[in-house]
Formats: sequence, structure tokens, C-alpha cells
Amino acid sequence: MRSKLLLPVALIAMMLISCKQEEDANLAENDTTEIFPKGEKITNSNFVGDAWVQMLITADSINRNSVGNVTFAPGARTNWHSHPNGQIILALEGTGYYQEKGSKKRILRKGDVVKCPANLPHWHGAGPDSEFVQLAITSRVSGPTEWLEAVTDEQYRSDHTKD
Repeated sequence: MRSKLLLPVALIAMMLISCKQEEDANLAENDTTEIFPKGEKITNSNFVGDAWVQMLITADSINRNSVGNVTFAPGARTNWHSHPNGQIILALEGTGYYQEKGSKKRILRKGDVVKCPANLPHWHGAGPDSEFVQLAITSRVSGPTEWLEAVTDEQYRSDHTKD
């Protein structure tokens, strides 16, 4: 009698383990889903390649900060630019780059934070093989972003990086 029960019990145990593994796989898959919507494709000339922005907070007369979720396709990047009050970048997904004029290019990964100094030209975007998602927090107290020249392919590909 005992051996007759062993097979059904073993089959039920295997099914439960299989269901648990599928549930764990689904949870892991959900960890890589977007936190915020991708937003609208950016169509101005201040970016090289494809990028999208979803404005999460727009500056107003009370809160003078804006927060945008920016998604860069592989190889996409901003032009050189500066902010009168600086900017904060929070890396959410993928691998990206950040570079200040006169400094080495930094590699950004999920969880990295950059505090861009006021009025210092810089650029940021995706690495060549990965989409990059960031939150850009920008104070609008002293005026708009000053957009400068495009980041050349040579500057982008430069191996002068700092991990």
C-alpha cells in the first residue's frame, strides 16, 4: 500500500516545485519591467540617436524642479549642454555614459547617481550595446538648459573612461 502512495505523492511534489519555479521566474521577469512609462520620442536636434522622455514632474512657480524619465536607445546621447543650477542623474536600467568637459567619460549602471555641477558642459546617454534609462532631476530656478554642439562619434567612442 505504501509504495502505491509514493508515486502520486512524488508527482504532486514535483508539480508544486515546478509551479514555484515558474512563479519565481515570473517575479524575476517583473523586476526588469519599466518603473515609469517610456514616454514620447524626442524629435529635437539636442540628441543624437533615438531617445524618449516621460516628464514626471514639470517645474512650476512653487516647485522649480523638473523630473524626467529618459530612455536612450543603444548609442543615443545628448549634445553637450549645461544647467544653471546643475542636474542630478539617477541610473535606472542598462549601461550608460556620462562625461563632463575636461574629464574622463564615466560608465553608469543601475543604481549610479551623478550630481552634475552648475554651468559645466556635460553629456550623457546609452552605451553602444544597451538601452539606458535615467531619471533627470533639473532645477529651473535660474533659467533653461543651455544646449551646445553634438557629441561626435569620436568623442562618444573614446576609451577615456572611468568605471
